[in-house]
Amino acid sequence: ISKATWEASHTPGAADLVAGLGGEPTLLLSGENGALEPFALQAECTHLGCLVGPWNPLSQRFVCPCHGSEYKRDGSVARGPAPKPLKLAK
Repeated sequence: ISKATWEASHTPGAADLVAGLGGEPTLLLSGENGALEPFALQAECTHLGCLVGPWNPLSQRFVCPCHGSEYKRDGSVARGPAPKPLKLAK
């Protein structure tokens, strides 16, 4: 899929779970203007490696279903037990 096609098919502020270049779970994000953000996040919780849930627009968080860690849109930890932010995708 091309960048233009992805942007056209997603609303501003959207997040999408995709397979990264090495097959790893990766979160692509669109900004408030609808453009693809210049970074992507690895969707693996830094607590025990569970797959982080989809973006919740109400809480404005990614939530790990295993132990409840919450991450902000930039990947920083909003609520533990996760010890570190989500990693940037390669």
